[in-house]
Amino acid sequence: MTVTGGRVCHVYNGMPASDLGDQGWESPWSGPNGGQCVQTKQLADGRVALRQSTDPAGPALIYTPEEITAFVAGVKRGLADHLTAG
Repeated sequence: MTVTGGRVCHVYNGMPASDLGDQGWESPWSGPNGGQCVQTKQLADGRVALRQSTDPAGPALIYTPEEITAFVAGVKRGLADHLTAG
């Protein structure tokens, strides 16, 4: 659970990202892609929420710190390179 706008909110995978509030979202991977980026938000319990910048009220994916660490490590090792192949 987290507190957003003075109310307690049960945080779950796929919840509306707007339920997590407007503040605290970052676009660490923004680039020349027409304004479409992944946004992240560090939650009070240490988990990380991800949402699509063009759909800020759409679903939020919620990951543990360990899951984010494993994902970033895999990307650095090239394990996601096939996702960008043309």
